[in-house]
Amino acid sequence: MDKSVDYEKLGAFYLGKRFDTEKQAETEELLLYDSKDLTTHGVIVGMTGSGKTGLGVGLIEEAAIDGVPVIAIDPKGDLANLMLTFPKLQPADFEPWVDPQAASNKGQTTAEFAAKQAAMWKSGLESWGQSPARIQKLKDAAEFSIYTPGSSAGIPISVLGSLNAPSAAVLDDMDSFAERVQATATGLLTLLGVDADPVTSREHILLANILQQTWAQGTSLDIAAVIGLIQKPPFDKIGVLSLESFYPAADRFKLAMQFNNLLAAPGFASWLEGAPLDAQSLLYTPAGKPKVSIISIAHLPESQRMFVVTLLLSEILSWMRAQSGTGSLRALIYMDEVFGYLPPSANPPSKRLFLTLLKQARAFGVGLTLSTQNPVDLDYKALSNAGTWCIGRLQTERDKARLIEGLEGAASGGHFDRGRTEQIIAGLGKRQFLLHNVHEKQDVVFNTRWVLSYLAGPMTRDQIRKLMANRPAPAAAPTAVEAAAKPVAASKPVLPNGVPQVYLPVSAATASDAAIVYHPFVLGAAEVFYSNKTHKVEHAASLTLLHESDLGIAGLDWSNAEAATISMNRLAKRGIAGAEHAEVPAAVSEAKAYAGWERDLKSWIRNERPLTLLRCPEQKLTATPEEDESGFRARLALAARETRDLAVGKLRDKYGRKQDTLEKRVMSARQAVEREQAQASQKKYETALTVGGAILGAFLGRKGSAAGKVTSAMRSAGRIGKEAGDVARAEEKLAAYEQDIRELEAELQREIEALDARYDAATASLDEVVVRATSTAINIQLVGLAWAPYVREDSGRLRPAWG
Repeated sequence: MDKSVDYEKLGAFYLGKRFDTEKQAETEELLLYDSKDLTTHGVIVGMTGSGKTGLGVGLIEEAAIDGVPVIAIDPKGDLANLMLTFPKLQPADFEPWVDPQAASNKGQTTAEFAAKQAAMWKSGLESWGQSPARIQKLKDAAEFSIYTPGSSAGIPISVLGSLNAPSAAVLDDMDSFAERVQATATGLLTLLGVDADPVTSREHILLANILQQTWAQGTSLDIAAVIGLIQKPPFDKIGVLSLESFYPAADRFKLAMQFNNLLAAPGFASWLEGAPLDAQSLLYTPAGKPKVSIISIAHLPESQRMFVVTLLLSEILSWMRAQSGTGSLRALIYMDEVFGYLPPSANPPSKRLFLTLLKQARAFGVGLTLSTQNPVDLDYKALSNAGTWCIGRLQTERDKARLIEGLEGAASGGHFDRGRTEQIIAGLGKRQFLLHNVHEKQDVVFNTRWVLSYLAGPMTRDQIRKLMANRPAPAAAPTAVEAAAKPVAASKPVLPNGVPQVYLPVSAATASDAAIVYHPFVLGAAEVFYSNKTHKVEHAASLTLLHESDLGIAGLDWSNAEAATISMNRLAKRGIAGAEHAEVPAAVSEAKAYAGWERDLKSWIRNERPLTLLRCPEQKLTATPEEDESGFRARLALAARETRDLAVGKLRDKYGRKQDTLEKRVMSARQAVEREQAQASQKKYETALTVGGAILGAFLGRKGSAAGKVTSAMRSAGRIGKEAGDVARAEEKLAAYEQDIRELEAELQREIEALDARYDAATASLDEVVVRATSTAINIQLVGLAWAPYVREDSGRLRPAWG
């Protein structure tokens, strides 16, 4: 059975076996890579055919088995092979995925070739100590999915959904907000084929200002809204210049037309459909199970690939900064071919985001691993932040020289032997890599292990469609709520003085000449403080509710109200001049009703609106109010991994010292055995020479000395027995020390088996903690009539016009 299974719960990735460069032979010593080391990021470099893809697939497999979620960016189509896992290793499993041309070239039918592939995979896995059970373990450990932005072959991603207003956490972080604005503006212009510099490009500056001002108000956008705002921005100045001086209307119209042509292009609808571009959803299922999300972009032209990568990295950064710090590996971001995305001189929009990840992700436990076959096209100054380098066969001397230069910079302050490294790289074979890890004392050469996934080669869209055929369709994006048809009046209805009235703000994305119609709602707003000392809960929440003004027979029931994300400081006393107003039902026109509804709201919040939090009794952890089940289970998994990593560190310290002592004793005993054996052999040799010399002397007639020499030789022969006894005693001591090492290893194994910190967070039982607010902890800010703006479209349909 696979020895690495003993270490899987210890966060060790089984990457292969060490290769002895002196003997030019593979050893039986497993190469186990500490998952924590990946938080300082990794680089895999190797020419086509070096085994680079296999190493990358193996790394992702190990992360999944360890419960670490992965986002894998796949520009070539190779990473979709991670979906080809067949625990039964039956030929029928392989047959749909083998290459018919390869079968024909070998004079075999597809079925025959599939049988050969199945047999080869079974044999290959066995030769590396892996069983079919480990394939099943991989499949059970994570949910594997292929996402295809701009295509319905896999799970489509609504990439342009990233135009939604960022979360409150991002809005409150100036750096994160600025980065999201810049990345989105750059990505949109890249989609148009516009190479825009954030500092000098007026297109970029205009778009960035539109996004910044709109999002700051909490208003989401779509491409149609962007087109309207380019023509009529929600501001009159950019910097100190007037808008017309900086970017005249005629020029803005041309830019708007470029976006309009994009919107009207065949196939563009696919960019608006599918799952949201959300890092948490890509890393974990709603139940908290880790995911391996393969973002396949091989089918896209270069500009669209850059657009997707830019917005994806921006989303990952925003998610990352909302996480707590950790020294354990929380998530792995892998890119199979980074050529063109992190170049040494040019500055594509992805470069700045990669640089930020390389510098900041370690603190959050997010590991970035980049793979390429083009060493000369990488910014090695940026990659000096990477602590792990896996170097395979290289194609040219220029590649080798450039890589050595970058590796030397990355190893600054650490171990690096340039001459030895050059020599090793020059002699690397297929599937052999030099591992340079700043966390280890020495570089090692290893052969990559046989991967669990079947490597069928790059996947086409049709193959991806077949792989994902049985997957459920992503949830459809919510549609705009239409207002019910009600009589409207050109002027605002007159209400009694005691009726509080406010206006919801019109979103910045609404055209200034749009036909606005206000509809009445009953609004309730409160500040609520939840407290529970037992579970250490202290949480303040704002609650804003909108209730239909048509109350019906039952009257106003706050349970039927809809929660709204409306800041109280954005409510206005007046609406848009000239807007129409719907009629106000009689039930909400009575001033005295609002005082009763205010009392009802406080009672409803106290009784029906508790703060319900998840709790894991096993780990004694309680979810935060912001955490859903997916996020909480992800935190539980990380907490378990942190506990495990801490325990592993203690085990390594404890047994490392003991092992060092025993190994020194074994070495000393082995040297003593060799010394005693040498002395015994020398004594035998000397005795033989003495006896032989005496006999020869007697034969030659030198009788005077012969007798003495024979007598001396006999005494030496008597001491041979003593030397043999010394050898035996030395060998016994060596055997005893070797037995001590075996007992130490057995003791370590027992502790490893007892170290059960890797329980399945996805299936851990969760309780609920219900925290109710007291009456004194509920502050009702407002209960009144709220006028909500709608836009009347040419078709007569009304759509919401508030943020």
